[in-house]
Amino acid sequence: MKHIARKRFGQNFLTDKFVLDAIIEAINPEPGQAMVEIGPGLAAMTALILKRLPHMHVVELDRDLVVRLEKAFPREKLTIHSGDALKFDFGQIPVPEGQKLRVVGNLPYNISSPLLFHLAEFAHLIEDQHFMLQKEVVERMVAEPGSKVYGRLSVMLQWRYDMSLLFIVPPTAFDPPPKVDSAIVRMIPTRRKLACDGATLEAVVTKAFSQRRKVIRNCVAGMFTEAQLVEAGIDPSTRPETVSLEQYVALANLLKPQS
Repeated sequence: MKHIARKRFGQNFLTDKFVLDAIIEAINPEPGQAMVEIGPGLAAMTALILKRLPHMHVVELDRDLVVRLEKAFPREKLTIHSGDALKFDFGQIPVPEGQKLRVVGNLPYNISSPLLFHLAEFAHLIEDQHFMLQKEVVERMVAEPGSKVYGRLSVMLQWRYDMSLLFIVPPTAFDPPPKVDSAIVRMIPTRRKLACDGATLEAVVTKAFSQRRKVIRNCVAGMFTEAQLVEAGIDPSTRPETVSLEQYVALANLLKPQS
């Protein structure tokens, strides 16, 4: 029986064989690695990964799809975590000693940003992440200062990850086709993470980008003086989208210095 994609779960199932093969080549799963897929859907990617791995984990919210997965794969091949990836503890997945978890998925576009921030809490346990996302979201993630799409998502994720847009996927690769292009992003937790308090950085960046068309001096008024902006190496008359990650970290460290 054909599964009807559910709008409330943001379901668009990847069906294009060439795209699937390209994603698997990009991920390059190798035996012995611990891997979890978020939102396996109809298991098109799961089945291909399991040709290379003896076992993997999946996190699936849709109960109908969980039942399908249980019927399609033996338990020794697939461990199914039935529930919401936004609340899932990725630290509970067992990983061989000396290794870290690999995370993959065609993420539901309606929850992609909160899910990326949830996963960032586990970055220290993760080897890499390969996700299918809305192209516009990936462009924001990898944007550089000065770009029109550079913003909170860019700064906060670049603080934790080195990221690259691997390739673009057209709507025709899905059933049902989404209204937008998609893209594959590779996210590797950065080894040169700049020291600062995450919650403080989040507060600074959120305030800075709350009024995009204003200069940064006006955006962060009440949080920083003009002299403090200069101390962090920032021209007070510049716009928030031209301020680098390093400069936002410098601001956060003025509020809450690292010991």
